[in-house]
Amino acid sequence: MNNKFMKRSIELARISIDSKGGPFGALITRKDEIISEGMNRVTVNNDPTAHAEIVAIREAAKKLNTFKLDQCVLWTSCLPCPGCYSFAFWARISKIYYACTHKDAAAIDFDDSLIYSDFTKKIEDRRIPMTQIMQKEGVEVFKYWDQKVDKIKY
Repeated sequence: MNNKFMKRSIELARISIDSKGGPFGALITRKDEIISEGMNRVTVNNDPTAHAEIVAIREAAKKLNTFKLDQCVLWTSCLPCPGCYSFAFWARISKIYYACTHKDAAAIDFDDSLIYSDFTKKIEDRRIPMTQIMQKEGVEVFKYWDQKVDKIKY
């Protein structure tokens, strides 16, 4: 393990704070080379998806010209939130190193516990109301995808 990458992700968190972003930084490496870096840009860009990890994942995918980051490692200043973990999962990140825990983040008002608990509830009991409509039409599009010969699976 190379602590210089974690030191850099923590440094990015500090730089993010100083540039009016949230206190989070991340980077992605492949074979001990930094592929991309990300800082929290949620408030800077008015983009709720601009978490440091997502910024780093987007940049790495663009730079490597692939959505499969299975040979990459994510280094982040804090345990990824549910959304960032989900996208690291979808990107097939091979390993995640983190500095702070979700409890450390909660102590400074970045508390994800409500999201984690909401995932364990039945759909009808979740915080954001969800209503299923037009399933038949939606399934038709899935069938179209399923029958497509030249699709790119992911």
